[in-house]
Amino acid sequence: MSTATPSRTMVMTDAIRDALDVALGMDSNVFQLGAGIHDPTGGGFGIHKGLEAKYGSERVRGTPMTEQAVMGAAVGAAIAGMRPVAEITRMNFIAVAADQLFNHAAKLRYMSGGITPVPLTVRTTTGARIGSGAQHADMIEAQLVHTPGLKVVVPSTAADAKGLLLSCIFDDDPCVVIEMDALYFAVKDEVPIDDYRVPLGSARIAREGTDLTLITYGRQVLDCSSVAEQLAGEGISIEVVDLRSLQPLDTDTVFGSVTKTRRAIVVHEAVTRGGFGAELSAQIHSELFGDLAGPVGRVGGANTPVPYASSLQQAFLPSGRIESAVRVLLG
Repeated sequence: MSTATPSRTMVMTDAIRDALDVALGMDSNVFQLGAGIHDPTGGGFGIHKGLEAKYGSERVRGTPMTEQAVMGAAVGAAIAGMRPVAEITRMNFIAVAADQLFNHAAKLRYMSGGITPVPLTVRTTTGARIGSGAQHADMIEAQLVHTPGLKVVVPSTAADAKGLLLSCIFDDDPCVVIEMDALYFAVKDEVPIDDYRVPLGSARIAREGTDLTLITYGRQVLDCSSVAEQLAGEGISIEVVDLRSLQPLDTDTVFGSVTKTRRAIVVHEAVTRGGFGAELSAQIHSELFGDLAGPVGRVGGANTPVPYASSLQQAFLPSGRIESAVRVLLG
């Protein structure tokens, strides 16, 4: 970002709250709904603190914990011309509201010949962390990306959390913003104030390198950057691509990086089998087969539900397997 852009240092929760505040202040059609968001403490992780007092209960609507009702109301409001921001407390619970999201929100614009936009934003939280357990920690982004009509983003920095969320809120298609709660207080950076947006479908080079490209998003951007920093001490130059947006996907940045390094590994927290990495690997092989020095690797979560015990969670997460995968591909 430009050094001339006014900014403040924020953790990710503050950046998300700032984005919601900006959107609510800019457009009276924007409103929020979800369980506990009206709580004076700000609900889960304190993200909504002060918003209900500032904008009123009509626009910051606390609800019972009923995902079907929240999603259904949000879809209806979006069709009517509002810009709802629906909070689904944990990503696993999207399954409870799957019909409204997958079968209605994602398809209505297409089925109406383009005349019925659904400007709905779904915020949801997930990720393996101590105490999260198997029913509160899944990454199901592959299912979302597999559904035509949905847009899907996964921020890894506080600035991107704000910029991507604002872009989603003012987009005319249904968007899902996946927030990994392990990042909520773990990342802190300079976040532009006021109306700041990161275009959907724009990846960023988080670290430049020449020997191999690690392609990732969310929490694993930190993991991949850490591995790249460690291997740099051995003279191994790793490029890290932060996708930020899974749909639309910035294939120009991905293909450009892999063309340069000729080797790539896709890293994500979701279970490796059937994960988004399989799709991205297939696209890279199809587009760049003649340029590759080896097959595209994939590193993801172990093929098991997310364990509860912290020691087992560490075995589940891909972080401990990234370095070995890099060494194997580099030979």
